[in-house]
Amino acid sequence: MFAVIKTGGKQYSVSAGDIITVMALDGAPGDKVTFDEVLMIGGDSPKIGAPTVAGASVSAEIVQQARSAKSIAFKKRRRQNSKRKRGHRQDLTLVKILAI
Repeated sequence: MFAVIKTGGKQYSVSAGDIITVMALDGAPGDKVTFDEVLMIGGDSPKIGAPTVAGASVSAEIVQQARSAKSIAFKKRRRQNSKRKRGHRQDLTLVKILAI
């Protein structure tokens, strides 16, 4: 059995026991979270929501709060001695899916 959930503006296909990386969620490692926006439940008898499946939720546990690798935005204008370098690291949360 699997489910398609929506969090942080993105959709994830998950099943029990999966560890996924999502946009930053509030909480400490070990805290329980519930995803209520379930778009689809697959398996023997799939249920597709319009837009969400009524009464469905996915429970999960926060494993770790992390940050992504640094992405660098470098802009240079030729022959004008003008350049700009910026770095960015996105806050992420590792989540382990417990039950659907």
